[in-house]
Amino acid sequence: MRAILVDDERLALRHLKQKLECDVGGVEVVETCMDPSQAVDMAIKHRPDVVFLDIQMPGINGLQLGEQLQLAVPDIEIIFVTGHDQYAIHAFKLYALDYILKPARTDRLQQTVQRLRGKLKANKETGRESQAPLICCFNQIRFQLPGNDSQTVKWRTSKAQELFAYLLHHRYRTVDRGTLIELLWPDFDVSRAAQQLYTTIYHIRQTLKTSGMGTVSIASADLEAGYRLTVGEVRIDTEEWEARVKQLGVLDVHTMEAHEHVLQLYQEHYLGDYEYLWAEHERERLRLLWLHHARSLSGFYRGQGRIQAAIQVNLRIQELFPDEEESYFILMKLYDALGDRGRVEEQYWLLTLRMERELESTVHTDIASWYQRWRQRDV
Repeated sequence: MRAILVDDERLALRHLKQKLECDVGGVEVVETCMDPSQAVDMAIKHRPDVVFLDIQMPGINGLQLGEQLQLAVPDIEIIFVTGHDQYAIHAFKLYALDYILKPARTDRLQQTVQRLRGKLKANKETGRESQAPLICCFNQIRFQLPGNDSQTVKWRTSKAQELFAYLLHHRYRTVDRGTLIELLWPDFDVSRAAQQLYTTIYHIRQTLKTSGMGTVSIASADLEAGYRLTVGEVRIDTEEWEARVKQLGVLDVHTMEAHEHVLQLYQEHYLGDYEYLWAEHERERLRLLWLHHARSLSGFYRGQGRIQAAIQVNLRIQELFPDEEESYFILMKLYDALGDRGRVEEQYWLLTLRMERELESTVHTDIASWYQRWRQRDV
């Protein structure tokens, strides 16, 4: 990997360069810079993978310089190496990869460089993946070709749409012909239903071909056995999202941005725009997976005193899970911490309305008791 080092102290630059190139290894220092005003131009010229950056320098704060570097070279990674620890939170708000205190120890640098290698490798793989077509299953089925926005699919009939969705849902497995007939044409006689199935499969294949999804195939080696869909090199957004969730590290100040990004990728529910009962189990499984991580992130932000961030997470929980009482209660407490009485009242009113009108129930006694104590507290 290629690196630029920025520090106004010559000795510090020499020490860090020696450590990276000789002790850690695998790092090529393409430039060292004692004048921070030249750093952006150097980064544009050399396009390094990473900049190791001091914070307290004459003329400009390293945090400001880090922001300028990210604007000039969006893919660049920033690692702060400084003798001061009070800037850590601000550094990670800039999406810095790491924050190392001087004097930089070899083992600490090795740990950071290893993380950087992993991230660069993942970015490279993502770049390769982006060249493959994508099938979007969040909310509704859409196709996305490389370099284009996702597009809704113009199916010949609603039966063709559901048949494709069902085969995609059961990809790489042979689905019995009788199962498909029972699902889509339960009132037809066997002969007519079989003809409808055959014709619909034909229309799906034509749609895939004209949509640039030719590598998605539906095999029917034995018509009596059924059909089997394979996706080839095509990616599936829900599958990729779940893989990203499983790759998340332990939630801490170093990984919280990655956790939040993965939660933001979940825009709508699996096939949520369709009333397919057979998709409900998978839809609920992915919903609960998202909810588990959203609750964890909410708790982490509250523990860190990041009230506004916690509020945003819980508002998103409410949007996707309007029946979750816990999010209303947490928001009441968060708004109370901000002294926003109007928002506290609003959340309790929304919850009461939801429980009484939609669920024909009442607010949980713990929440109602807290609310009554809260109202009396400042009377």
